Formats: sequence, C-alpha cells, structure tokens
Amino acid sequence: MFTRSIATMLLLAAATPALAHTGHDTASGLLAGISHPMGGLDHVLAMVSVGLFATLLGGRALWALPASFVGMMLVGGLMGLAGVGIPAVEIGIAASVVVLGAVVSLGWAWPVGAAMALVGLFAIFHGYAHGAEIPAEAGAALYSAGFALASMGLHGLGIALGLLTARQAHASRLAGAAVAVAGIVLLAG
Repeated sequence: MFTRSIATMLLLAAATPALAHTGHDTASGLLAGISHPMGGLDHVLAMVSVGLFATLLGGRALWALPASFVGMMLVGGLMGLAGVGIPAVEIGIAASVVVLGAVVSLGWAWPVGAAMALVGLFAIFHGYAHGAEIPAEAGAALYSAGFALASMGLHGLGIALGLLTARQAHASRLAGAAVAVAGIVLLAG
C-alpha cells in the first residue's frame, strides 16, 4: 500500500508542472493565500518534508522547524511584495524539495538550530514566490495569513505522517527518497 502511494506521488511529480507560480488564481484574500501553496506540488512536498524532518528530530524540533519555516516564509513574502529581486527562485524551491527529501531519506540527526536554518533558508524562496504572485485584488495581510495557515497545515500533515510511521523508520526514509526524486524531476523540468 505504502509503495503504491510512493509510486503514485512520483508519477504525479513527473506529470505535474510547478503550478503554484503561474498566476492563475483570481480569488482574493485569505482563500487565495490558502490555495496558492496547494496549487504546486513543489510547495506541498517541501512543506510536508519539513514536518517529516521535524518528526525525525523530535522534541522541540516538532514546533521549531515549522515555526522557522513559516517565519522566514513570511519574510520572503514581504520581499516578494516589495519587489526585492531574488535570483533563481524556482530553482531554490525545487532544490528545497530535493534537499529536504534527501535529509529525511538519510535519517541523520541534525542540531535543531542547523535544521531551523536550513528550512528557514528554503522558506525564503517559497515565501518570495507567494508574495511576488499575490493577486492584485488580494489584501497582503489576509493573503499572507492564508499561505501561512496552509503551510502550517502541510507541516502538520508531515508531522502526522512521521508520527504514524515512527515505528517503521524505513517508511519515512522511503517517503523522503520519493520526495527527493520528485524534486529532481521538478529541477529537470
């Protein structure tokens, strides 16, 4: 069953473009902010991986990694709203999927501070994409709250998956490997 889920995720990654950055949303406010991260497989995989990574480390990492990601994502969102240029945003986002998936796959213990720095760095790219692509009619505050809430939900999903598979370390590691492969497909696309 789990192997089929991984295979399905890989097929979806191979067949789906990174749609979170197409500017296709015309809704405004909170709902637009919530839907934006859900529209791109790259965002979903990276944010779920943050939750899996947090579960791998345990303890205070369960709240510190998601908090670091959301906080720095909001900083990146402000940079996008302000028009500050960040080069290679799409590459940074796809690289976050590869690296976070690989980190989970390898199962190495990281110091929580270093893990927070890693996810925070990648969060800037994700937030920038959200902020730079805010629909013209959306209010920045509600839109930002929406993408922060959606991200927290995806982190929670990753934590729940990590806790469910805690007794089967190979399951989380296999999920991490699948995410990393999906990230490589995104980078190649």
